[in-house]
Formats: sequence, C-alpha cells, structure tokens
Amino acid sequence: MADFVESSVRASGGHGADPWTGFRAAPARGSDVGVLVLSGSSGRIEVERCRLLAREGVAALSIRWFGGPGQPPGICEVPLETFVSALARLRAAGAGRISVLGVSKGAEAALHLSVTEPRVDAVVALSPTSLTWANIGPGRDGSTKPHRSSWTWRGQPLPFVPYAPNWTASEPSGVPISVLGWYEQSLRACPDRVPAAALPVERSGAELVLVAGGDDLMWPSLRYAEELAARRRAAGLPVRLVTRADAGHRPRLPGESAAPASATFRYGGTPTADAALGAAAWPHIRRALLGPPRGRGSGRDSGTGTAASAAGQDSSK
Repeated sequence: MADFVESSVRASGGHGADPWTGFRAAPARGSDVGVLVLSGSSGRIEVERCRLLAREGVAALSIRWFGGPGQPPGICEVPLETFVSALARLRAAGAGRISVLGVSKGAEAALHLSVTEPRVDAVVALSPTSLTWANIGPGRDGSTKPHRSSWTWRGQPLPFVPYAPNWTASEPSGVPISVLGWYEQSLRACPDRVPAAALPVERSGAELVLVAGGDDLMWPSLRYAEELAARRRAAGLPVRLVTRADAGHRPRLPGESAAPASATFRYGGTPTADAALGAAAWPHIRRALLGPPRGRGSGRDSGTGTAASAAGQDSSK
C-alpha cells in the first residue's frame, strides 16, 4: 500500500476568490495537519514538494494561482481570497492545524495570509521579501503598466513598491541575468512607498520560519528576512531565521531534486549550497508544519535567529 495518496483538486471561485486547479498529496492513513504549498513566479504546481511533505505526515495542497482560467495572466492584483479558499479546502478535508509554505512571490503571499487569515498556524517563507511589490506580468486587462499591486484583499489593492524605470541588466544580451539590482534600484527610487508596503508580520499570530541565502541574485532575500525577523522581535514575537551565506534563491529540501537551470535568470548559489540550506532549515520547517508534540504543551519556539552562518546552521538564540 502506498504511504500517501494523491489527487487533482479544483475550485470554482466565488466570495472574492478566483477559480483554481491544484494537486493534493496526503498520508494514506490520513492527517489532521495541512499545508498550502505556493510556488514563486513560475506559477507551477509544486507536485514534488507536496509528495515530500505527504511522506512526512502532512496533507499538502499546491494550487495554480495565476495564469489559469479565470485568473489574471500575470501576478497582478491576485486576490488573497484565492489562497483562503484553498486553506478552507484543507480544513474541509480534516486539517485542524493549517500552515502555508511559499517560496519567493509565494512567500510574499504566505506572509500576507499570516496577517489576513488568523486561522493560519504557521508560515514557512523561503527566499522571502519584506515588502509588497508591484505586479510581475499583466493584469486582467492584459496590460503590465501602469504598475499595480501584486495582491488585493477584499477587493482593494495592497500598497506596493513599483519598479524603477529604465533599469538594464549588467549581463550581455542572450545570457541569464540577475534582477537583484532592479529591486535595489527600485527601493532607492521610491523610498516614500516603502513604509506602507512593509509586510506587517508584527501583526501575525502565526509561527514564522524564514529561510534565506546570502547569494540570492533575484532579490536580497537575506536582508528582507532579517528585516522581517527584526519586526517580529521588536513586537516580542517568536521567529526562526535560518540562513547560509553561499546559498541562492532556490533552497531545496531534503529529498527534492536540484532546481533546473534557467536560460533566463541567474538565481545565485549552487546545488550543494542550496541543498545544505534546505537541510539546515528542514527540522524547523517540519516542527512548524506538524506543530508541537501531542501532550507536551504548546512547544512554541521562541528563537530569534539573526546571524547568517557559512555552514548553513540555524543561528537562533
């Protein structure tokens, strides 16, 4: 008998949510723990990651949240209600503890959900941002500009930082590029937009695990993660920060295959460093998703890790 079962899932939308399709993998014996798994700007459904988590005892659901039927073609004014409807599907299937695990833009959405949806118990943010950014790709009108927010909540766009105009990559034409400089230039160009766009994790009651590499060439996720951790600490809230100086934008969890090479972007890191970062974070990710051991109290982690470690070790104190 297989140790997990898998199925295709779909929702018709409504109540502010877009329709979506997805993939669910769950332990064959059942589970009262559920996690919504969100990809980054690839928009893919994270089948391999769901299967990995199902083997760990978690019912894992990954959805396509843009680019599908009835959805905006780009990451532009995506309703957070779409993710809330996916969380509701996990609850309906018997999950009492609910978490969200997202990478990159998926981490941006996950962090917003930790604030807007109080029934989220934990968030794992891989290569996160500390801000809401403008759209990547077109909205429902087919236009990419003027810049709009990546997200809406209850029909209202969330405050965002737009991208600086006239940015050019430093790499020659025809080779993969790093867009790290674009994000850094955009912050310098629009400092007045930053305070309102800050992700308010100090208002989240969810457990928070942040994972970031110091060699991220997509955006400065290590700096962003440190900013998120500082906001949590200032509010007296727990946070777990796991870093590795030589890892890039795509940490890999134990048992996952290496991220494929890209002909478009430079992500930084190496397969070895990215896997080492995922391995260092894995015990904390499992703990956050599965929750405290039965019969041993809350077991909530009050670590407030701050320092990057060249060895990829958790630096919480």
